[in-house]
Amino acid sequence: MTTLVIIDAANVVGSVPDGWWRDRRGAAERLRDRLAVDGVPGHEGPVEIVLVVEGAARGVESVPGVRVESAAGSGDDRIAELAAGAVGRSCLVVTADRELRRRVGEFGAEVVGPRAVRGGS
Repeated sequence: MTTLVIIDAANVVGSVPDGWWRDRRGAAERLRDRLAVDGVPGHEGPVEIVLVVEGAARGVESVPGVRVESAAGSGDDRIAELAAGAVGRSCLVVTADRELRRRVGEFGAEVVGPRAVRGGS
């Protein structure tokens, strides 16, 4: 079965002080493009990658291999909704947000921190 991987774009992008705040949309696009090429390290099986963006990063387009979801409101709320909808299937959420980790854990999602997808950058 395909694992659903939900990535908190704002949290992952914000985990490294590389100037992302000057171009939030561009930072989210770079993360999306890296995911499309590299996938999710350590998950060799089939994965469905969903990158959740919010705020200034809304409107980033999906690309083959990465579906982008623009949260209408809170990115955390959208991530929790996606995790709730994945009950019964393998779900991995990438975030360091403590409250979000708790919320998605209630739906049985596994949670890893941003380093799981940041790679060496």
